Amino acid sequence: MDSHADICRWLISGAAAGLSVDLSLYPIDTIKTRLQSSQGFIKSGGFKNVYRGMGSVAVGSAPGAALFFTTYYAGKQVLKTESAWGDAFRASFAEMIACLIRVPTEIIKQRAQASTSQKSLSMIARNIYKTNGFLGFYRGYSTTIMREIPFSFIEFPIWEFLKRKLAVYLGRDKCQPFESAVCGSIAGSFAAAVTTPLDVVKTRVMLYEGVKHASAISMFTKIYQNEGIAIFFSGIVPRTLWMGIGGYIFFFAYEFSLQTTHRFF
Repeated sequence: MDSHADICRWLISGAAAGLSVDLSLYPIDTIKTRLQSSQGFIKSGGFKNVYRGMGSVAVGSAPGAALFFTTYYAGKQVLKTESAWGDAFRASFAEMIACLIRVPTEIIKQRAQASTSQKSLSMIARNIYKTNGFLGFYRGYSTTIMREIPFSFIEFPIWEFLKRKLAVYLGRDKCQPFESAVCGSIAGSFAAAVTTPLDVVKTRVMLYEGVKHASAISMFTKIYQNEGIAIFFSGIVPRTLWMGIGGYIFFFAYEFSLQTTHRFF
C-alpha cells in the first residue's frame, strides 16, 4: 500500500465530498439555523437571502472534510479492527481534528445566516476578533465537539455496518458508490434526528455575541428555563432532510472521487 498515494486520495475525495454537500444544500442549512436562532425564524431572515454566508463554507468545507477523511482512514491503519466501536472512535477523533478548521468558518457562516444586516463575511470576522480576540473564532468548539462526537458515534458505525451487510447480500467484496451513498443517507438521517438538541445548543452558542463566554451547559439551562424542552427540536425537519440528502451526496461524492483517483495514481 502506497501511503502517500492513499493520503492524496483521502484528501481529494474528502474535499470533493465536503464541497458537494455544503454548497448544494446550503439553503436548507440556512433555514435550519434561522429556525434555531433565539431571534426566531422571521427576524433572522425567514426565506430571504438563503445563500448569505456561503463564501465561508466554500473556504472551510473542502479542507475540513479532507482532514476528516484523512484522519479517519489513517486511523484504520492504526486501529485495524472492523467493529462498530472502532468505527465510532475513529470517526470521533477525526471530527475533533476537522473541527479545528470547521469551527471558525462555521461561526462566521451562522452569524451571516442569522443576520438581517448586509454585513460582509470580513466585517463579521473583524467583529468577532474585536469582541473576543482570536479565541472568538473557536467559540462553540467544545459545543460542536459535543454534537459531532455523538453524531459520528451513531452515523459512521451504521454506515460501515450497512455497507458490509449490503455487500454480503449482493455477493460482492464492497458496495458501489451509489449503494454506499444510500447507506450513508440512512445513517445520516437517523443520527441527525437524534442529535438535534445538541445542534440547537451549538447554534445558540455560536450566535451569541456577548463578551462573556457562553458555555454549553449555561446555554442549555437558559434555553430550557426560558423556552421549554420543545425548542431543542427546532429545525429537526430541515436538519434531518439536510443530513439525509446530504448524506447521500456526501458519501457518493467521496466514494466516486476515491474510485476515480485510482485511475490516475
